[in-house]
This record gives sequence, structure tokens and C-alpha cells, in this order.
Amino acid sequence: MEFPEQTLEIEHLFEPSLEFGFGQSTAHPKDGLFLYGPHERAKKTKEIRVGVIGTASGINYFRKWAEKIKGRVEVPPPGKGEKADRLHLANFPGLEPTFGITFEPDECVAHALDSKAIDRTTRILNLHEAVAKVADLYVARAQRHIDNDERSVDVWVLVVPEVIFERCRPGAKRTGLPMEKGDFGKRQKVRSDLPLLGDLVDKEAEEIFDDVPDFHRQIKAAFLRIAPTQIVRETTLEPESHKNKAGYPARRTQDQATVAWNLATGLYYKTQPRPPWKLAEVRPKVCYVGLVFKNLPNDPNGHACCAAQMFLNEGDGVVFRGANGPWKTADFEYHLKRLAAKKLLSTVLETYAESHDGPPAELFIHGQTYFDEEEWNAFEEAAPPETNVVGVRIRQTQGETKLFRDGDYPVLRGTTMILNDRNALLWTTGYVPQLDTYIGPETPNPLFITILKSKIEIDVAPCA
Repeated sequence: MEFPEQTLEIEHLFEPSLEFGFGQSTAHPKDGLFLYGPHERAKKTKEIRVGVIGTASGINYFRKWAEKIKGRVEVPPPGKGEKADRLHLANFPGLEPTFGITFEPDECVAHALDSKAIDRTTRILNLHEAVAKVADLYVARAQRHIDNDERSVDVWVLVVPEVIFERCRPGAKRTGLPMEKGDFGKRQKVRSDLPLLGDLVDKEAEEIFDDVPDFHRQIKAAFLRIAPTQIVRETTLEPESHKNKAGYPARRTQDQATVAWNLATGLYYKTQPRPPWKLAEVRPKVCYVGLVFKNLPNDPNGHACCAAQMFLNEGDGVVFRGANGPWKTADFEYHLKRLAAKKLLSTVLETYAESHDGPPAELFIHGQTYFDEEEWNAFEEAAPPETNVVGVRIRQTQGETKLFRDGDYPVLRGTTMILNDRNALLWTTGYVPQLDTYIGPETPNPLFITILKSKIEIDVAPCA
């Protein structure tokens, strides 16, 4: 989109405040958890039930790490050339003081996998088959526990050795390895290649070609039917035990305090009914809904699935799956038919009304494509008369617009450039003064925000 030459308005948005325990708020999660704890912290410490699956070494690494986070984990001293005050790093106070949860490492449900079996399976000639069968090693062990053991598990920690990470992802280089013969040849197959009535493959075997050969993705999907998972690499838990030929750690990892923050937060999220924080300042009676589309793999009709996510002030959301259909109309363009659009939005609004004692005053629907007349009319039909419906397109730019601070430095996160009353650029990444850093590999690119359907105009309340 081209705009005439003009002096553009630049504003900066506040960092959103997060609410923690005792109704206190702050902009940074680590500060809030350190000072106040989770916003719905129980009066008594909660014992969580953790299961761990990995090699014998991986299980041992996890138990040592779990014992470590029961206490304080310090940020390492600054290296040569680093500032003494590194605001983006913070000591981890301990699992119970920070989150009000605990577990005994030696009492975790633990199931060891055979390292040799993992090695052989990762070397199966067909990568799709190798990834599916490696994932099944973990799934089968968890399922066997469910079938034969009365101990329940709130979250499974899946400790992944490096051979899985290196060999079980798209484009993995497995050259030089002695390969194992599997059920299929090396070439990726689609359903039309497979015998429909043959004895060599069955329906489940065919399905290994329906998804990309990515262990992380497939194991997450498989455990959706079992329990929440936390995936962690052995080298993350014990970097000093994995060194290269020169005697240095095999891979560069975050400092142990940051690892403790990240993994402990994951354990809380996956075992407790509410996230540890929520947005502190949310406009009442406003509903935000994002639409996403995904092409169905190996679908001969080229159909796609549509889903809607209603965002909540807790920071997560409720996902609604819509109908599958011929929604793709062009490259990166998807549009719902009237009945599908109306049904999907009606379901979202019914759920909102149930939890908020009535319909929203404003409903923001955003996606990466524009809305055509048919689906927009359906959205307005689904919304009650008292709800103002606003359509917003949000797209990631690809570097065509760059903005710098003081000539050389990344812009502040939250910077906005108002192009006109319907279009703006928003930098959701950039320099964060509170952290004294910009966390990113390159000059940040903005989101392109366009108001598509509404009487309202873009208005930014700048920071004081």
C-alpha cells in the first residue's frame, strides 16, 4: 500500500501491567512473581504430580535439576565486557516461594527408555517413519503407565537426548549413519502411493505421512489425549555433561537461573487451573477474537480448517474449531461462507455471554486477511444489536519498513507509526528499557494494523 509523503505521527504505548498476588501489578512477570506470587495463589503449597520419561541419564539429569530449583538459583557472574547490572536476568527464588507448588524429585513417576532403541529408531530410512516411531516410544510408555499404574500424573516431562533433536526434525541431516530398514522406502509417500487393501500398511501406518516429520510437533499432538507435557533437552538440564571434542559445552544454553524460570513457569501453567498472572487493565465488556486458517494435509479438495480464539485477560484463550471447507480463495487469502462464519461467531459469543453475564459492548475480530462482504454480513448477523463489531487485519511485515532510535538503535517496544485513520504500524518487539536490552536477532519489524470494518478510527493513547 502506498501513502503520500507526509509527516507521520509517532507514539509509544505503555507496557501492559500484569496482575499478581494480593492484587498487585507490575510490567514484568519475574518481578511480579518474585514480589507477590501468582495472582490466584492458594493458601497452602500445592503438591503437583510429575511424571518423567527419558533415557536413564535423562531422568537422572531431571531429578538433579528438580532438586536444584527447590532452592535459589543464582544468575552467573558477568563475563568479560558484560554489565554488572543485567536487568534482563534475575535470580530464581525457588519453586515453592515463587509459585506455591512443589514436588519431590525422587517420588516422581519415572520410566526409562532404551538408549539403543532410540538410536536405532532415529536411523530408520524413511524420516517420516523414524519420527513417528520415536514419538511412539514415549507415547507407549506413558500409555502403559496409565493402563497398569494407579498413580496419576499432572504433567509428563519428556527428556529428549540430542540424537532425537538432531535426527527427528524436518530436513535433518543423517548422512554417514548406518541406516535401519523400516516399513517404507526412503521417499516420502502420500496416500495415493500406498496400497489401499494391501497387508503391508494399515490406516494408522498411512497417517505417518499426514504430518511433517517433526518430533516436537508430533509428540505434543499425541500427548493431547494423555496429559500436558513439558519437553526439555538433556543438554538444557545438564550442559556440562555434554561437551564437544574441544572440551566445551556441545551447545550454548541459557544460564541456569533463566532455565529454572522458564521450566518452572511451564510446570505451573500445565498443572494449575489459571495462569500465574493476568492483564491488570482490561476494558470491560470488550471481546477480542482471532481467526486462523490451516490447510488440511493431503486433502485432494484443497480444503482448510478455520478456528477462532477468544482472548482472555488471564493471557490465554478459548479456542473454537470451525468447519472444514474450501475457504482458501488465493495465496494467503481465506474467506468463510455465510453459514460457517455465522455459526463460528455465534459459538464464540455464547461462550462469552455465559462467563461475562451478557454480550460484549465491542467485539474485535482480527486475522491476517481482509473480510469479504459475505462473511462480514454473517458476523454482524451473529452479533446482537448492542454489540459494535470491529474488523482488524494484522500482518507481519517483511522488513520493508525500518525505524531506528537515535539513528542506530532498535525502536522501543510499543512504538506506533500512525499512517492514516485506518492504518498504522506497531512494533511489538524492540528495546525494553526495564530490561535494558532488545531480545531479538535483527532489526525489529512492525505489524501492519488495518481497521477494515468499523466506524471507529485508530487512536493511540501515548505514554505520559
